[in-house]
Amino acid sequence: MSTASTIEPQAAPAPKVPYPSTGYSWYVVAVLLSVYILAYIDRQILGVLVAPIKRDLDINDTQMSLLLGFAFAMFYTIVGLPIGRLADRTNRRNLVLAGTTIWSISTAFCGIAKNYGQLFVARMGVGLGEACLNPAVVPMLSDYFPKEKLGRAMGVYMLGVSIGGGLAHIVGGEFLPVLTSQTPVDLPLFGAVLPWEAMLIALGCTGGLMVALLFTVREPARQGETKRDASGKVVNLPLKAVFSHLGRHWKAYCAIGWPLAASALMTFGVGYWVPSFFLRSYNLSEAAAGQYLGAFGLMSMICGAIGVVGGGFLVDYLGKKYADGHLRTLLLGICLLAPGYGIFALMPNPTLAIIVMIPAVIGGGILQATGVTTLMAVVPPQMKSQIAALYFFIVNLIGAAVGPTAIAVLTDSVFADESMLRFSIAIVALGTGATAVAVLLAGRASYRRMLTEEF
Repeated sequence: MSTASTIEPQAAPAPKVPYPSTGYSWYVVAVLLSVYILAYIDRQILGVLVAPIKRDLDINDTQMSLLLGFAFAMFYTIVGLPIGRLADRTNRRNLVLAGTTIWSISTAFCGIAKNYGQLFVARMGVGLGEACLNPAVVPMLSDYFPKEKLGRAMGVYMLGVSIGGGLAHIVGGEFLPVLTSQTPVDLPLFGAVLPWEAMLIALGCTGGLMVALLFTVREPARQGETKRDASGKVVNLPLKAVFSHLGRHWKAYCAIGWPLAASALMTFGVGYWVPSFFLRSYNLSEAAAGQYLGAFGLMSMICGAIGVVGGGFLVDYLGKKYADGHLRTLLLGICLLAPGYGIFALMPNPTLAIIVMIPAVIGGGILQATGVTTLMAVVPPQMKSQIAALYFFIVNLIGAAVGPTAIAVLTDSVFADESMLRFSIAIVALGTGATAVAVLLAGRASYRRMLTEEF
């Protein structure tokens, strides 16, 4: 972390302001959690709909993976960078509100798309809207809670990943035979649509409720020292200063960033292909596969929540006890996640596959809870939103864009057999996990040195 003398011009101390009341701060967390749950359902639901979409659009696994990952990640990652700079100097609540509106409308448009190109563009809109969420929410929560309580608040917010992903699989599993049906459903205003299209339209319309809730959230006063102009308005540091800071501490940031990017690659990749995994690997009917998918979703929601909440408390505890306590928590998470994701795909029956995934999902929850707090512990206050946006750019570019497609390319081009999906999952998970552990261990010393420097 750079010292004040290395960042020009000199930052003027901002007036110290009290944090918002504890009760209201946790209310804000609850609202943002609700928004994040819906965002993750909208993001993940396409994985449940792989079979009917492939059938109706006549596409292969690789083309489907581009809808799942690349189309979403294209705007989600690129737009996140300017959103980060914007969040450092404007109202972050309004950014979240605008993003929620955009991705909800886009999700509904996914349901009325009539061909692959239209669905691809609508999916890009979902990514564009969701790009406004985390780069604004992460620094906003750090202004609602002091550092010693931020881990718990961030952990609760990150429950949106496990709850949203779990609900997508539970609902999708329960209605899988219906969703794969070709019997049209009549919807008001939309007319006759296929069941999977109706699901997407309904989810898009639900976003209106989240927009209403967001109007009850206030923009918090910014904590810490920030660079301000003569009128007291917050001013961004130039990108040159941000990248100079990152360059001086690249080992530490790689120790944080690559394990989390690897985790995203595994989580996105496996998460999107789990419904197809159950259908292809065990010769299950759609009804039976739906039951196992629902069980997997329930397990993911419960165990993911355990990992996220436990990870939030654990990172706060280890952060006080050890200089590199945050990285120790990340290491634990990745060591639980990668082996479980690799081994579950090789299990001889679906029940064992779900059981083997329990520690992996807990590990994923730990990583979700601790990744951002590990980053925020070493980022200068005036760079929070920009570096958070860059972090989400890299993590999601690798996770969302590469994860689903890496598995699909192995299945289509290397094995050339859809039934070999399980081996594609295992190869990607185990190989990625091994590199994540190596990079984290290599950067521990640099991370510890950053913690001893002043902003």
